[in-house]
Amino acid sequence: MKRKIITINEEKCNGCGNCVIGCPEGALRIIDGKARLVNELYCDGLGACMGECPQGAISIEERDAEPYDESKVMHNIVQQGPDGIAAHLSHLHSHNEVTLLQEAIAFLRKNKIPVPEYGVRTASAGYNAHQHVCPGSRAVELAVNDRVISTNTGGSLASSLRHWPVQLRLINPSASYLRNADLLIAADCVPCAFADFHRRFLSGKILLMFCPKLDPTIDEYVERLTEIFALMNIASITMTHMEVPCCFGVERIVREALRRSEKNIPVSDYTLSIRGEIIHEG
Repeated sequence: MKRKIITINEEKCNGCGNCVIGCPEGALRIIDGKARLVNELYCDGLGACMGECPQGAISIEERDAEPYDESKVMHNIVQQGPDGIAAHLSHLHSHNEVTLLQEAIAFLRKNKIPVPEYGVRTASAGYNAHQHVCPGSRAVELAVNDRVISTNTGGSLASSLRHWPVQLRLINPSASYLRNADLLIAADCVPCAFADFHRRFLSGKILLMFCPKLDPTIDEYVERLTEIFALMNIASITMTHMEVPCCFGVERIVREALRRSEKNIPVSDYTLSIRGEIIHEG
């Protein structure tokens, strides 16, 4: 069957093993100094391992693969003890995989294995004791209306951020919040220069940020955006970048990803001056 599953670029992989630790399902192993997908049955295609890879060697593709089997995964997971079980349940919970989560819990109860605490950060609560993936890369959807930030002048500013993380390198291309989304793709200097960034650009959109000059993973960004555009039914794209020449790389990367994805998505493009003014809109 065709489904989403991870793929590993062996040339980029340095065998650090971070992805193995970041995969609660046990689908990955280090073999001959490289990360390998050792069992397709264990890979759910959600990409928890992607945020753990410092080389950007892991991506998600849609191809023919053996169906993911939650029951067989749980047979493997329970051998890791309560912490491993909690990590897996948290992983499913954070990706809104309700059916798989229910299957996992049903397996535990059927086999009289205690269901450990699990969960993710909410807008009003901290990370619980069983948050096993780095908070910096775990996908979290935020409740926008609950987050009004007071200022030292007595006023308030409403944050329009709807999800975490925002850096493109940490984004899971299969994250549920990307589906049918209006995307804001921003060079990471723009919010520093443009004071009204949240209200003018971010409100109602999903934010993806990167630096087209300093980030070393531009090819990966093209691949990741191509996957998002191709698979997530994106409604629109808004690009924001600075007036300096290197920042126009945002547009080149987005246009190349659109070409590869063969999608016709409406695009708006804004250029900002270093003084915080919109100097071009197209």
